[in-house]
Amino acid sequence: MTDSITYSDICILRLSAIGDVCHGVSAVQAIQKAHPSAKITWVVGKVEAMLLADLPGVELVVFDKKQGKAAYQQLKQQFKGRKFDVLLHMQVALRANLVARCIPAKVKIGFDWARSKELHSLFINKRIAPQQQAHVLEGFKGFAQAIGVADYQPNWQMPFSEQDQSNADELLGTERLAGRIFVISPAASKKERNWLAERYAKLAEHAHKQGFHVVITGGPTPLEVTLSDEIIAATTTPILNLVGKTKLKELLCVLKRAALVLAPDTGPAHMAVTVGTPVIGLYAHSNPKRTGPYLYQNYVVEVYHQNLLKQTGKTAEQLPWGVRVKGSDLMSQISVDEVTLMFDLVVEKEQLLQTEGEQYE
Repeated sequence: MTDSITYSDICILRLSAIGDVCHGVSAVQAIQKAHPSAKITWVVGKVEAMLLADLPGVELVVFDKKQGKAAYQQLKQQFKGRKFDVLLHMQVALRANLVARCIPAKVKIGFDWARSKELHSLFINKRIAPQQQAHVLEGFKGFAQAIGVADYQPNWQMPFSEQDQSNADELLGTERLAGRIFVISPAASKKERNWLAERYAKLAEHAHKQGFHVVITGGPTPLEVTLSDEIIAATTTPILNLVGKTKLKELLCVLKRAALVLAPDTGPAHMAVTVGTPVIGLYAHSNPKRTGPYLYQNYVVEVYHQNLLKQTGKTAEQLPWGVRVKGSDLMSQISVDEVTLMFDLVVEKEQLLQTEGEQYE
């Protein structure tokens, strides 16, 4: 589904979350290349806007959900007198659907029937082409293709300043910057999606023995602070604890300096992808083929598929795409040996790729 229309004013609607807006950046930047004269406005959540601030050529309009009804009124007022050529409505959640009502556009493109939910169909008048078993990023590519952007290989130009990088480098220190950094970003938004603290500690020990400097990152929430403290308490390996000490852009810069990242189903895993840092993803509840680190899906260690089959008697291909597995202790099924093996394989492969790259320079 493509067209040859010339667009001058395009609106993107994707409020959350961090990982998803990272996927969205690749689509937006592909759209910019295909429609270089078009003005692009992105309606985005307050936290996510902190990461996307100063995205080249994009006007960010912040929707702060904490303001309740006032946020919708502000949006209507801000767009008063405007009329977008097209709205790319990239989120099916009810809140996002209500936001779409406040955005004046001739054409409102949303997801295909199979992915529509929470009344999404009532707020659009055109759909992207259906996709079978698509990664979230592939869905966003579908929106770009719907307005005439040819198929493209995702890449990212993430916005951060020299000061952001300088702040990150100061936190990391000269010794770590001179060596290889292994970042553990251990916490997802829900506790059940986190691996066990003592197992993260074992990976920290293994990485340290291989000559890596170990760094733990995360936000200031009690869950993240507690988990990082438990990891550090479970080992004598020296670990730099940056949990709660970085802004989002500084975290992005820390991830950029890393040689390798270990993370569950969480935003920083996708942030790492945008700056070209390999990620070992740990998955139990969500299908990594849909939500895993896009460029590093071969580096995922998962127990999702075996648990899906056990709970439903069916495979992912036999069920509606994106079905989640339930259980509070599923991540404990991922063993230290499995992740250690993946760590060694990834380090070996990435070193080989780096060597081959240097030979062709």
